[in-house]
Amino acid sequence: MFVTIQEEKNLDAHNQMWPGRLIINADDWGRNVENTDRIFECVRRGTVSSASGMVFMEDSERAASLARDSKVDIGLHLNLTTPFSALTCASALVERQRKLVSYLRSHALAQVLFHPGLVRAFEYVVKSQLNEFERIYGAPAERFDGHHHMHLCANVVYGKLLPSGTLIRRNFTFCRGEKSLLNRMYRQALDRKMAKRHRMVDFLFLLPPLEPRQRLDRIRLHAREHLVEVETHPINREEYGFLTNGGAELWAGDTPIAPCFLGVVQDRMATELTKS
Repeated sequence: MFVTIQEEKNLDAHNQMWPGRLIINADDWGRNVENTDRIFECVRRGTVSSASGMVFMEDSERAASLARDSKVDIGLHLNLTTPFSALTCASALVERQRKLVSYLRSHALAQVLFHPGLVRAFEYVVKSQLNEFERIYGAPAERFDGHHHMHLCANVVYGKLLPSGTLIRRNFTFCRGEKSLLNRMYRQALDRKMAKRHRMVDFLFLLPPLEPRQRLDRIRLHAREHLVEVETHPINREEYGFLTNGGAELWAGDTPIAPCFLGVVQDRMATELTKS
């Protein structure tokens, strides 16, 4: 997998103090009943460590109640690209979010370009989601990622809209040749910038494609020595089947799937402080 020499040195230093972990995180908790229920089934089975919850969506309230009652590890899935669907969502918030949806989906470079005319809209929509998460979950979010990874868009990053010191999802890790050199350099620079204000895992991979199996095997081997997040969407039939029909357990083998996300990262931080 593609990493710089300096990144590899830093990770090697971590590995001397801390073994790896395989974290499987499911996105879109609360988007609708089907998404929530499929993720919850995977959580109960032990094939999903945690989930990323959407607010102001049709199943957000029920999903939050379910997470509180069952102690599911939930982070905020910041939504700037899919219209809010909760019937109780304020019209002013809906209108501002629609502006962001329209802009971020307008062209491929919208994510990387800072839009000065939308600064207040971004601030309002992000802050509203932070407040809503705290309201329905009973505590502030400590872990963040984004629907379509828009938590990494320029207005959120350079506007410093997410709380400092929190855990944030990094860019995907790609093999050499999967993305252009310029693309990889941009992602690495963005990760370095985010690491100055936030905590991040060592690597991020998307669960699919499930074939060839050698790809999944490489991810599992990384998780023996590094802190690895695997992003999944159980609403997709192939991923749901893999997570519920024994495929995930067989794949993980002697690299057990972590029972939570935030706790694992906090444990590593505590270990590093003890060793330093």
